[in-house]
Amino acid sequence: MRKGTFLILIVSVMLAFFACAKKEEQRGPYLAKVGKVKITQADLERELKNLPDFAQKIFEESGGKERFLDELIKKELLYQEAVKKGLDKDAEYLKKLEEFKKISLVGQLLEKEVASKAKATDQDAKAYYEKHKEDFAPVSQIRVSLILVKTEEEAKNILERLKKGEDFAKLAMKSSIDPGSAKNGGDLGYLAKGQMTPELETVAVRLKIGEISEPLKTKFGYQIIKVTGKKLGKVVEFEKVKSLISQHLLAEKQKEVFDSYIESLKKSYKIDINKETISKLSSGEEKKEGIQETKETSGKKK
Repeated sequence: MRKGTFLILIVSVMLAFFACAKKEEQRGPYLAKVGKVKITQADLERELKNLPDFAQKIFEESGGKERFLDELIKKELLYQEAVKKGLDKDAEYLKKLEEFKKISLVGQLLEKEVASKAKATDQDAKAYYEKHKEDFAPVSQIRVSLILVKTEEEAKNILERLKKGEDFAKLAMKSSIDPGSAKNGGDLGYLAKGQMTPELETVAVRLKIGEISEPLKTKFGYQIIKVTGKKLGKVVEFEKVKSLISQHLLAEKQKEVFDSYIESLKKSYKIDINKETISKLSSGEEKKEGIQETKETSGKKK
């Protein structure tokens, strides 16, 4: 990648982080001055740390900090020119600024009240692993039963009958147009990866033993499958999935703490839900009323 492209990339990144950077009074000699604004070494180091890791590495080579200082000068020039043109008083800018302040404050609050309180220890991860070992054993073979019909309507009808408790095997023998499996009550036996069509395999892997799929459209017609068995391979070692489990547990705990925190806030604040207005959103009445009001207002002006 050319250096020019790097500079454009960094300018873009810095603009994204600009609102986060807080100017501080610094003692000592300045590195550069743009108008009356001084850029110190502390400013440079702080802004450099605000960049993503991959961007920081760009300026690690010889002369990197001098090039980064040049980017800070460009940014300050652009900022001062924007203020000179009065863009800091632009309504759209002020709206975005308020939204950014709101997002930043929400982020700080969640960091304090959720992230700092939701923890997932190695012991938690180990306990989860021991309790769910089967989840970490790859499926080597799946036993599948199949009902194949010509139309979606037939498939939906059969699914309803299955949900009401009718026997899958009996329905397969009576209704399935797949001659190979119908005589066996729809049983296809154990199938390894690659022996099923990609569509069928994707659904079968997700289903638990005893579960029945929704109608699946294929080039042969509409299929409904039932998983009747699974053969598992060797369980993956804990150390290989430890990080994955920890992330999963952390996400669950954060959600739990977040939900609890939101419920506590709801008890502290009065929330008024205008159901009448909300109902109009889906019915389109609000939009119609708005159009009618505009027409009436327009008529009065005439």
